[in-house]
Amino acid sequence: MSLAAATGARASLRSSSAAAAASPSRPLIALPRHRRPHGSLAVALAAARRRRLQVRAARTESTGAAVGFRAPQFELPEPLTGKLWTLDEFEGNPALLVMFVCNHCPFVKHLKKDIAKLTSFYMQKGLAAVAISSNSIVTHPQDGPEYIAEEAKLFKYTFPYLYDESQEVAKAFGAVCTPEFYLFKKDGRRPFELFYHGQFDDSRPSNNVPVTGRDLSRAIDCALSGQKLAFVQKPSVGCSIKWHP
Repeated sequence: MSLAAATGARASLRSSSAAAAASPSRPLIALPRHRRPHGSLAVALAAARRRRLQVRAARTESTGAAVGFRAPQFELPEPLTGKLWTLDEFEGNPALLVMFVCNHCPFVKHLKKDIAKLTSFYMQKGLAAVAISSNSIVTHPQDGPEYIAEEAKLFKYTFPYLYDESQEVAKAFGAVCTPEFYLFKKDGRRPFELFYHGQFDDSRPSNNVPVTGRDLSRAIDCALSGQKLAFVQKPSVGCSIKWHP
């Protein structure tokens, strides 16, 4: 190699080194382009896990009342109409379904349309039904009387949807969650006695089991036909009743 060529090569090398030093530093290893979506997938999976944990954390099971428990007396307003309802209003019916529900609970939302259908069907067969919201509007204003009225209108409930502001009725029944179902039956002039205190069916907001109302409908069939309950009652599962702070 000639002296001129060697000098030119060294100058070119120095120029390349200077350019590399002047350029901003870059990571030595870049994440392959095809792996980048995994970050978004991980975030989505984490969010889904959090949602499932929130639903599980909110779960409360119905407990307490035993078969034969007599329906407590009550007098509660129906926000949609302003009428006061009492237990005596249903004395002419052979069976009475009392449902503790609310507007915001995902377990109730999961069943609302089917509750409306099931009760409408059986009310034509002699069942009486009433829904009661006992949640504190101090902590959950969306469960207040004006929203109860809107809900009853929206879902075209054929039963009265009542507001238990003092929460005394929920305590008298021993209710702890929403939804919670109490099915009472009566023989002649005898008072209403608890026949079934269990779930609507096996469906929950996150378990992908279809809503059928199977458990409650079987219980109502037995109550209206005078038959004994032929299956084991499973507790209702839902959000805890929101007591006043």
